[in-house]
Amino acid sequence: MDYNKNSFIEGKMLLINKPVGWTSFQIVNKVRWLIKSQYDLKKIKVGHAGTLDPLAEGLLILCTGKWTKKIDEFQGQDKVYSGIFHLGATTPSFDLETEINSRQSIEHIDKNILLESTNKFIGDQFQIPPIYSAIKQNGKKLYEYARNGETIELKKRKINISEFKITKIELPKVHFKVKCGKGTYIRSLANDYGLELKSGAYLYKLKRERIGGFNIKDALSIVEFEKIINKKLGQVF
Repeated sequence: MDYNKNSFIEGKMLLINKPVGWTSFQIVNKVRWLIKSQYDLKKIKVGHAGTLDPLAEGLLILCTGKWTKKIDEFQGQDKVYSGIFHLGATTPSFDLETEINSRQSIEHIDKNILLESTNKFIGDQFQIPPIYSAIKQNGKKLYEYARNGETIELKKRKINISEFKITKIELPKVHFKVKCGKGTYIRSLANDYGLELKSGAYLYKLKRERIGGFNIKDALSIVEFEKIINKKLGQVF
């Protein structure tokens, strides 16, 4: 793959393996700064095709230059996630961002219930997004309402889940794989799955494995990209 000034300006797609703890915006800023610094550019367009939460890891598609016009095309493709749900408790953010606010029994949970309950979530449906999300409603991001202690009626969004499999059971943790369309929140799926099980659940771990035909196996870590762009293996700034 060519990594030169003109290729970034004319447009390039980058597959980045986002680590836990980084926001998608931080990855974009880092990549933009590296390209500008290496090629002495005053500006370069860089954007991502689908946000990953800071606590999630995995595939992030970045587009540079004229290819930023293709971002919507990549965002519309199906995505594959793997991860872990923690049963028997809930959090306001539906993940580890906030503290546990309720606990419930999981004594009634068995393998059959776990497997059969996934069927309810297959196909087109309406999903309520997490209040701790960057979706805008009435011109304000939802997490701003949450952090200010304000209440708001959340609008349902139409989504599609084509695959939902339980891959490993280690109660209270349950490993899963999900293939879904644009706009699906796996955190909300965790919460809804917990409601269906009558046990509560929150998202404990999440990794995006694939977007359309693009696989995490072909992605670079931000450190690997930094080494390539500086053209000196081992030199990291």
